[in-house]
Amino acid sequence: MGGFFGIAKKERCVNELFYGVDYNSHMGTKRAGIATCFNGVFTRSIHNIENAYFRSKFEDDLDEFQGNVGIGVISDTDAQPIIVNCHLGKFAIVTVGRINNIGELEKELLAKGHHFCEHSYDIINPTEMIAALISEGTDYVNGIENVFNRIKGSCSMLLLTESTIIAARDKLGRTPILIGKKDGAHAVTSESCSFANLGYEIDYTLGPGEIIEIKADGTKQLRKPNDKMQICAFLWTYYGYPTCEYEGRNVEAMRYDSGLEMGKADDSDVDFISAIPDSGIGMALGYAQGKGLPYQRGIVKYTPTWPRSFTPSTQERRELVAKMKLITNKSLLKGKRVIFCDDSIVRGTQLRDNVKDMLNDGVNEVHIRISCPPLIYPCKFLNFTSSKGAMELITRQVIAELEGDAETNLEAYSKTGSPEYERMVEEIRKKLNLTSLKFNSIETIVKSIGLPKCKICTHCFDGTSFE
Repeated sequence: MGGFFGIAKKERCVNELFYGVDYNSHMGTKRAGIATCFNGVFTRSIHNIENAYFRSKFEDDLDEFQGNVGIGVISDTDAQPIIVNCHLGKFAIVTVGRINNIGELEKELLAKGHHFCEHSYDIINPTEMIAALISEGTDYVNGIENVFNRIKGSCSMLLLTESTIIAARDKLGRTPILIGKKDGAHAVTSESCSFANLGYEIDYTLGPGEIIEIKADGTKQLRKPNDKMQICAFLWTYYGYPTCEYEGRNVEAMRYDSGLEMGKADDSDVDFISAIPDSGIGMALGYAQGKGLPYQRGIVKYTPTWPRSFTPSTQERRELVAKMKLITNKSLLKGKRVIFCDDSIVRGTQLRDNVKDMLNDGVNEVHIRISCPPLIYPCKFLNFTSSKGAMELITRQVIAELEGDAETNLEAYSKTGSPEYERMVEEIRKKLNLTSLKFNSIETIVKSIGLPKCKICTHCFDGTSFE
């Protein structure tokens, strides 16, 4: 899942734009881009970041960018920003989200006389589709509402006009948008960690479906927020950088509290707690506190030469990279019984390799604790498990083995503590060669986030969703 950043200053903005964009999520992303506007002229740069740092791709371009307003994006797949000229005016646009009915919309708009120029991965550019839907509106707000009403999935966006930025959060708030301010400038981002080192303080969090106009000297609400919200639970358990906050809740604090709750209830007899880095660290620290045992780094992440955004093109290479990034600490593990904390299990491939390395290093027992419930349903709204078919999930593979059909009795398998749930977890434990395996419950996740269950999307865990 990617993210975006925009800035409106009374001075030239490109330097802060450059660094602000880079602080957004690089997980599995393929493209990045920035755009500014100066005296009505838009300047844009887009690069492939699959095999390189964002900064190394864009640093040489920066002198070309003039102007006091700009936007940028780390994109899952499509080339962004798109620059559009229509009856509403000229604007650049970046988006974060997922359009499940893009083929249907393409046919509909082509029949109306629209045309599409950008194609990637055998589909039209999703951001170009969003721009086309906006252009059907009577003004920008009406056009964005047209997007909300027509797409199936989710979409948050930034529009750059000649002098302002328009920020619009997904109608159910599945992804966040935050506004920061300092003297003479306002910024807007998906990730609040973009603000701190640039001197911005969080000023406002957009509500679901809310639209805000942003200028250097202030903001203006163009559309009030909706009442319903379905923010993704994975923002806290997996996606989010530890210093980020969403809906006023810090990522690291949420992970710590979820581990603390789980650790208090764990009666396993072990020597110490460790994390599978990076997203397991906050949980493991809380787990150690809750269980009253030391935290040690039994496995560490090698960071000096691995770009955050490095995503090889083949599954075989991705698995190798995942293995190469993590190094077991043999001296700490040998002869020990250890609880390892991690964010999730998707296929189980990486964890199986980690456990094999730990056992080769002489660890006596490997206990795995997962900060979220089992993933049983592919995501329909964001690009986490959305690109994976159900049968790529280890849970569905196990359900198919137990039931003869991967679609049978899913509600029971997703209920913590049910006989079906316990059988599924036990089969996963055996497949991964673990001493024990426990997942956090949805109730603990919700409690640790601190929002009502009805405001959090838990579709991956229990299949519930609002559209």
